[in-house]
Amino acid sequence: MKIKTSYCAAAVLLGAVANGYAQSGEQPEIEQMVVWGTEVRASSVYMDTADITIRQADHISDLLRTIPGVDVGGAHSMNQRITIRSMDDKDLRISIDGANQNTYMYHHMGNLQIHADILKSVDIDVGTNSVINGGLGGAVRFETKEAKDLLSGNDRFGARLEGTVSDNSGDSYSATAYAQLGSKVDLLAYYNHVDRDNYEVGGGEIKDANGDVIPGTDGKVRGLKGDLDDALIKVGIDFTPSQRLEIGYESYKDEGNYSYRPDMGLATDLAITESLGVPLLWPTEFTRDTYTLNYDASIGSHTQIKAAVFRNESSLWRDELGYAQNPAYETWAAVVEGDAENTGVNLLAETLIGSGVTHTLTYGLEITEYDTQYTATYLSGAVDSAGEEATDSAVFIQDRIELGQFALIPGLRYNDYDLNSAVVDKRYDDVTGALALEFQPTDSLLFRLSGTELFKGPDISEVFVGAGLFEDPNPELEAEGGRNDELSFAYGDAVLGADQFSVGATLFRTEIEGYIYQYASPVMDNVGDMEITGGEAYIGYDIGGLSALLTYSDAESELDAYAGYEQFEGARIDRQQGDTWSLNLGYEFASIDLKLHYDALLVGDVAAGPDLDGATLENAKDGYTVHNISLQWQPLDSLQLTAGVDNLFDEFYASQSSRTGTSFHPRFGQLYLMDYEPGRNIKATVSYRF
Repeated sequence: MKIKTSYCAAAVLLGAVANGYAQSGEQPEIEQMVVWGTEVRASSVYMDTADITIRQADHISDLLRTIPGVDVGGAHSMNQRITIRSMDDKDLRISIDGANQNTYMYHHMGNLQIHADILKSVDIDVGTNSVINGGLGGAVRFETKEAKDLLSGNDRFGARLEGTVSDNSGDSYSATAYAQLGSKVDLLAYYNHVDRDNYEVGGGEIKDANGDVIPGTDGKVRGLKGDLDDALIKVGIDFTPSQRLEIGYESYKDEGNYSYRPDMGLATDLAITESLGVPLLWPTEFTRDTYTLNYDASIGSHTQIKAAVFRNESSLWRDELGYAQNPAYETWAAVVEGDAENTGVNLLAETLIGSGVTHTLTYGLEITEYDTQYTATYLSGAVDSAGEEATDSAVFIQDRIELGQFALIPGLRYNDYDLNSAVVDKRYDDVTGALALEFQPTDSLLFRLSGTELFKGPDISEVFVGAGLFEDPNPELEAEGGRNDELSFAYGDAVLGADQFSVGATLFRTEIEGYIYQYASPVMDNVGDMEITGGEAYIGYDIGGLSALLTYSDAESELDAYAGYEQFEGARIDRQQGDTWSLNLGYEFASIDLKLHYDALLVGDVAAGPDLDGATLENAKDGYTVHNISLQWQPLDSLQLTAGVDNLFDEFYASQSSRTGTSFHPRFGQLYLMDYEPGRNIKATVSYRF
């Protein structure tokens, strides 16, 4: 028996995996032959447990953009902004090895900073579909590598060296050592370094909103060049075959002379720089230290427990003394730092009881304490400082009642959120429920209908721009509520001549009551009820060495504004993107250990219309199509060679989950916000395992 961290994921996988798994509800084990790589599992699609190192991911977008309903906005290393069904990372639950990552550091960067190479798996719940996960839009759980998965057979020690070179993104290298120390203890030590370059955009020309080349540019985006270091130490202790403790420490550091606003394009940076007469690039450093203690235990054959204690420390530092170059802005010159700490504990347990009618109880608790601090030390000697804190707690219980071909899944969750911020000092609490019905007429076919109530308290203030120091209070601010309803089916079997044929679809409707808009005037406020509707679908066909997967997703949002906010009536979420298709093709020549891979992403246009926090003059979004190819050859058991081309046809584009469009600013005038993605990028990787 396994902990079911997502019953929506289980619902899709139940219908798609082999019959034995469909009957038990368990997900397949990770194949031991996969000695390195990242597994991606998502509730919106069945992807098998394929190793996708062939993509040579150097940004989280390389892993996730072909998952239906999921996108990653931002091309800068400091702006990996995951969106699910148009909702950004502030509305998701994001964790690394059980450690909560939700920290609103800076509105020009994302909440997640991690390099893809360190990841063992990514588990995605597209939508909030049970009481097990909080938040509004879903959950993303990252798990880093561990020694037990890298050692094979009777090996006691191992090591791996890897190097990647590319012509349009930078180079990287990593070193890993892992060992089994005695019969109970295993150890992993990992280090990765990335020399990131300023890349060239598709077509080799930096263009403005009119399609004209911006004077003084050479096709390369400035403000990206920097160094990234990521290190991990993880110790595992198997007290007994049914009890394991893991102690982990990860250190992440990203530094360089970066653009002031990592989520906005070079055109905006140039316009603001020329207007103010200040530097284009600013010395910047982001660091994150994550400490985790994870405990897994099985009690007999009926109960399994997972527990995690964590501390996550993030810091964003920038030297803004360059403002002194213009005497008019000398008073702005300062060294600015924002610090955020998340400390908490998670407990998740599952107990199976009964015989004729079985009950699978899933229950647990989550407690996270947030503590933020802002400091600006000005050239004049003055100092600004502020801080905020919050505690987010929840307990939940869910029962999966199985009777023949039917399963009824009720659940309850109690949320308690105590916020002490400049905007509001208040305690919020609520009881939310969920109910799902599953019908499995055959081993290969599953239908699911579910409804889940939602709850989310107001975010703690943005750390890097004052941690509430410059915010106006709004004691009337309420928590967000609502519900998410879904109808889905999944089918998987060896039919139509395939070794495995799979097809599935999900329709959803999410309503967020009391939607909070940070820039509601004059204060952050609940501006209306936001409705998001859409769906995801996939069809897969595997035969012999060939695997093919076609996916589709769509999510459209619309605000029903409250009195006083009529100007936002009908507005969509700014991160909304057009109809999205993805195609993944792979072929394996097993006899010579050669794999080929091709994927394409086609995103439709988004027409101009009212939105929240989008471009103010022109917010239509252009569609785009991006093709990627790669191959991987393993001539020796210890040697692996990978080569590929990203953005094969050198498309000029920006993700629709990134900043796009044209705005007007009273100080800087017209600003073209396009967050340019990299153009064609040729990459090659060599890895050697000792």
